Amino acid sequence: MQEKIILTGDRPTGRLHLGHYVGTLKKRVELQDDPRYKRFVFIADLQALTDNARNPQIVRENVVEVALDYLAAGLVPEKTTLFVQSQIPELAELTMYYLNLVTVERLQRNPTVKAEIKQKKEMSGEAGVPAGFLTYPVSQAADITAFDADLVPVGEDQVPVLEQTREIVRTFNGLYGEVLKEPAAMLPDRKACCRLPGVDGAAKMSKSLGNAIYLADDEAAVSQKIMQVYTDPLHIKVTDPGHLKGNVMFVYLDAFCRNEHFPAFLPDYKNLDELKDHYKRGGLGDVKVKRFLNNILQAELSPVRERRKYYEARKDEVYRILYEGSQKARAAAAAVLDRVRKAIGVNYF
Repeated sequence: MQEKIILTGDRPTGRLHLGHYVGTLKKRVELQDDPRYKRFVFIADLQALTDNARNPQIVRENVVEVALDYLAAGLVPEKTTLFVQSQIPELAELTMYYLNLVTVERLQRNPTVKAEIKQKKEMSGEAGVPAGFLTYPVSQAADITAFDADLVPVGEDQVPVLEQTREIVRTFNGLYGEVLKEPAAMLPDRKACCRLPGVDGAAKMSKSLGNAIYLADDEAAVSQKIMQVYTDPLHIKVTDPGHLKGNVMFVYLDAFCRNEHFPAFLPDYKNLDELKDHYKRGGLGDVKVKRFLNNILQAELSPVRERRKYYEARKDEVYRILYEGSQKARAAAAAVLDRVRKAIGVNYF
């Protein structure tokens, strides 16, 4: 059976948080030992420059931070090719070809792009956004198709961007023949992981909103943030019935809690359903549940912190991993670009 190719990545706009972890990062780590797949994971520094073109040092620093988070989470360079987007010039050429296959109006209708443009305007007060940002779904299409990706692990909010890639692939193949592979989305197994809310109850955990729990946070920082997590504003007294809808505390439990956590951290209950039932009928306080959640997250993040500490002391090794991965990735992208050039007819020499 021919192995399938998985490709995914992150923009280096800051350290990665729990939303990234449960959205796609943890799944990437789990898939490393599955012989059915070949894996590419990249740092999308060119896309990050759409926000920081006038201060590129921020992106440069964050490339290392994201690489540290990847390695800390458990990605192993011998099993997963880790690379940096800007080091693969073939991606820029593919983007130029694809830009001719999509309209400005279609890009402006992309729900993910619309939401992020709105957020940028609200935060900065600026009337416009860089053209590079508007066209980043086309750049993403180049990233995906350059490696013949079959599957792209994404969070729920990135599905419209992947659909843009699929449209570009269909248009290209319709014009030039069956050259490009059409990818499919790989969503998180648990619904709660598709879009993890911020600790403040906002719809999405976000670096820019300051409501995130980071993989690099130490034990004290995680504990403090968990105790601040938004719960049920009507659950004032322990005896009050509690509500689960919009209760971030239980969304996090849905994402992270497993049955084996109960004998270890909360033996009063057999599973999460029992805990929820008690909370809904009253008699269970938020603090007790938050302490349980904190124990779960500390257990999850402890090995992540240890691996990060190891690589933080070995930055030269991190750069070597990225360099070697980028060389390997460039060879793969060059083969796809060669097919694209031949199909369009720009292989003049």
